[in-house]
Amino acid sequence: MKENLTCTTSTTPTDPVSAFTSLAALDPPSPRSYGPGASFDVLPPHRAAMGRQQPLPPEYRLLSPDELDMRIRRARTELGSRLVILGHHYQRDEIVKYADFRGDSFKLSQLAAGRKDAEYIVFCGVHFMAESADILSAPHQKVVLPNLTAGCSMADMANLEDVEVCWDTLDELCGDHTVPVTYMNSAADLKAFCGERGGVVCTSSNAPAIVRWALDQGDRVLFFPDEHLGRNTAFRLGLERTVVWDPRADLGGNTRAELQASQMILWKGFCSVHERFTVEQIEQARAEYPGITVIVHPECHREVVAAADCDGSTEYIIKVIEAAAPGSKFAVGTEINLVRRLADEHPDKFIFCLDPIVCPCSTMYRIHPAHLCWVLENLVEGRIVNQITVDEGTRYWSHVALQRMLDMGA
Repeated sequence: MKENLTCTTSTTPTDPVSAFTSLAALDPPSPRSYGPGASFDVLPPHRAAMGRQQPLPPEYRLLSPDELDMRIRRARTELGSRLVILGHHYQRDEIVKYADFRGDSFKLSQLAAGRKDAEYIVFCGVHFMAESADILSAPHQKVVLPNLTAGCSMADMANLEDVEVCWDTLDELCGDHTVPVTYMNSAADLKAFCGERGGVVCTSSNAPAIVRWALDQGDRVLFFPDEHLGRNTAFRLGLERTVVWDPRADLGGNTRAELQASQMILWKGFCSVHERFTVEQIEQARAEYPGITVIVHPECHREVVAAADCDGSTEYIIKVIEAAAPGSKFAVGTEINLVRRLADEHPDKFIFCLDPIVCPCSTMYRIHPAHLCWVLENLVEGRIVNQITVDEGTRYWSHVALQRMLDMGA
């Protein structure tokens, strides 16, 4: 199976956010938006399992990197085994260095669930990841997201209200023969939506196996929120009758006949990082570095995945590079913090990012050491700030959808 990877260049600016371009083809952000370029004071989405972001006290904004490091380490020592810190692969190095575990979103949630001695789970990721950790964790454990404005633009492209409208339309046109599948990168209420309706959650690694299972249960799959992962999965499975559902258009921009004949309905959503990679970038990398291996994430456009040598999940990319022989050369199509880290950790290999500008996850980037310091020092004092709590109904049905995935062994 083809897989994907990440890369970094010496020409990238020191602050990746400064080079990040805003999302294309979307409506202007609302005052509650936390898309690319948003500030410390942006509010989280109203449907997120969280309260309003408390202002970061001024004293934390004024601390030097050395002062923040000293205070974070002191707080970690005081909390001891009561604390576990999770760091997603896309986090900046200044955060990842404090993580007890690092990995992708689902792996981290599972690792946290296995640490029953930890009273506090501080998830340095984005809101849907912290929700998953809360769903899988024990009742006595408290999940904290250091900055509530750290979200996922792709996850926000499918919201429960719009998905329910789509579902009702499909039910009317096609009967009850559609199976909902949501990518792990989605809000808890959408995971619950799938759980309650016989659907399931998937990851970028197991999407083909999950969709194959779903098609054994019904006539078609409603796949959200990422169109590109859905299309790449459909291609792998040889599914030709795919359509895209645009929530802004009547019937999602399709005819009744197209929807009724479809095997897979792809939600019009995308990752703003992986949208940046192009076939032209791959061609340039091959021209400049003959013999280069191009590895990209399946959240990239179908034509980019087709032009690459392999594609796969973040964990797959890491494993491919780790297993490669010294002297191997990789051009990687994924988030820049991970690519830089891979290059630093494998100096015997040539690793760079396909995007010559830079491709950070700007919402993930919002977790700054100052936020981590603030939440940890509050925990030392017995106060919990920025706790993520999923309501019981959502937790139950989300867990059902996740357990279906796990039961398949996919």
